[in-house]
Amino acid sequence: MRQPSYLKDTMTILENEVRTQLCSFGARLRELRLQRGWTLQDLASQSGLSKTFLSRLESGDRQASIAAVLTLSRIFDVSLAFLFESQLAIEPCVIVRRADAVEKSSNGLYYVPLSNAGRFFNLQPMRVRIPLSRRGREHYHHDGEEWLYVLSGALTLSLAGRTYDLESGDAVHFDSRLPHRLIARGTRDAEVLLVASPQSGSIVQSAARQVRAIPVPRLSAVRPQVKLPAATRSKNTRQQKPNPT
Repeated sequence: MRQPSYLKDTMTILENEVRTQLCSFGARLRELRLQRGWTLQDLASQSGLSKTFLSRLESGDRQASIAAVLTLSRIFDVSLAFLFESQLAIEPCVIVRRADAVEKSSNGLYYVPLSNAGRFFNLQPMRVRIPLSRRGREHYHHDGEEWLYVLSGALTLSLAGRTYDLESGDAVHFDSRLPHRLIARGTRDAEVLLVASPQSGSIVQSAARQVRAIPVPRLSAVRPQVKLPAATRSKNTRQQKPNPT
């Protein structure tokens, strides 16, 4: 018996919603894991779930059982609803407006996250200012790779026992598992555009052995602006009440 066309359309919509929800759950799971500096094996050891199963959950290829979701909720100490919330389910991009990009500081560096990093992508872009007066000589090392472009000033990259002098307009790409430090030189602070990727290659350091100059961005690091479809924007605009101030 041939299925009515409306029934096929309904099934297609439901299948798309399920796929979106699986991607949403997988993106949030990956986000939480990377925030804690855990590898898939670390999470597997704590949860009793296999590394392969967790990998498929994160990629959206596998649907989690109720028992698995409860276990992950307990390990990450978050609600069940939180595990299924994701920006990806609303809009496939995150816009960070200039007014929302708040400067933070860590280990003598000043940085502005340029994405809600870790939410559903692997890259962590940020603008970093390296003060000429930055103190200390500590070098940092952590899983992944980094690419940076010098926006202004002069910079020295100390990497694995060697130094590389960079000027405005220069770019460098390196393995961040190697000990590294950014040093401003000359007469003013240096500013760079930096893009970090949490993991690189097959060798992964344990979280305890990683030393970061800038911590892994949290959910609140940047307040992303969701770009709504035009029809939704006009509807929301009509419903908004005038601001009394």
